[in-house]
Amino acid sequence: MKQETLLQRRKRLIGDAYYFYENPFHPVRAEGVWMYDAQGRRYLDCYNNVPSVGHCNPRVVEAISTQAAKLNTHTRYLDETILDYAEKLSATFDDQLNSATFTCTGTESNEIALRLARKYTGGMGIICSSFTYHGNSTAVWELATFNGEPPSSPNVKAVPFPDSYRPEFEGSDEELAEAYANEVQKAIEAFEKEGVKFAGLLFCPIFSAEGLPDVPATYLKKAVEKVRSAGGLFICDEVQAGFARTGGHMWGHQIHGVTPDIVTLGKPMGNGHPIGGVITTKKLLDHFHANVMYFNTFGGNAVSCSAGLAVLEVIEQENLMQNAASVGEYARAELLKLQERHEIIGDVRGHGLFMALDLVKDRGTKEPATDETTQLVNEMYKRGVLINRVGVGDNILKMRPPLVFNKENVDQLVSTLDDVLTII
Repeated sequence: MKQETLLQRRKRLIGDAYYFYENPFHPVRAEGVWMYDAQGRRYLDCYNNVPSVGHCNPRVVEAISTQAAKLNTHTRYLDETILDYAEKLSATFDDQLNSATFTCTGTESNEIALRLARKYTGGMGIICSSFTYHGNSTAVWELATFNGEPPSSPNVKAVPFPDSYRPEFEGSDEELAEAYANEVQKAIEAFEKEGVKFAGLLFCPIFSAEGLPDVPATYLKKAVEKVRSAGGLFICDEVQAGFARTGGHMWGHQIHGVTPDIVTLGKPMGNGHPIGGVITTKKLLDHFHANVMYFNTFGGNAVSCSAGLAVLEVIEQENLMQNAASVGEYARAELLKLQERHEIIGDVRGHGLFMALDLVKDRGTKEPATDETTQLVNEMYKRGVLINRVGVGDNILKMRPPLVFNKENVDQLVSTLDDVLTII
């Protein structure tokens, strides 16, 4: 079917939508780090973290098909699969994070986390960052600040995210950590002044929607200390940071040496199969179930949990966390070399196989190169490399390929970036 016909049909049947590229991509199959369009052309996928262990990973496909041929039902019957998965998944966290409940998406996971925190603390006030996204349900959308608008709900307050490249404050790394953490304290005090009982803080530990800033080393510890001193809980959104993405750690919060009270999971959990989850303490989850009649028809079904189990096994047995660390380190070194050749690259940052380039019009003023970033993303697509952009200025190249990405893939990515940066 011709692309224009497909676009018209889509608009008629499911409405118009946001597309990543000026000329929308039409993939028809994928394998590993490669995606193929309707004309048979292949593209290097440097963006999609959903197929975390590689597109159509054969072990995940086999796990899904085998379980689907045997049994798939809701979680109000007894089944070993969900227990096997919960056990293996929780074993990747600190000991106190030993209880799980499952959903179908990251949005649902964050919604359950908010309900859990609010029910346990008896409060409603939630703190988020000033440029973030945690999902699209009504409750979670109240925390959406990535559109440049402040929270509309009196139960949500946004604090500046800890940006060390364009800092809101002056000082050393430690002084920045203290200054940004004080903003969390101010939000807590504002809730108290307004008569809103505080419930907790919800952050992505690597601030992915914010553009992967280099976070001052002690910031998150300081912020969480203030939250807990006020009787609140720390909810950590690992939808993008988790499952070995950052290289040296299985979970993004481990970079900061902080253990959350609640962790939310989604995107890469089932390698494309829709599954999400919440990991917390037994005390918190028992309190929730004692006070809320919660169930999820599809969350935790046997097919989804089989997919999740297979993902964990592939990460472990194929050493993908180590691969993310070593290939990510190589990619960072190559991107730093690229920065030396192109003035438009103001900053190179990231963790493991989650990388970002901050593109600027001038390195002195750090003015975002928004138009150039849009042009670059589309030119990369034309040359067979898929990336995208993020950040307050929509000028930060966002790269988070499948964990099976290798050094040859890095070379192709960097070489293509070099070519495109030369012409824009």
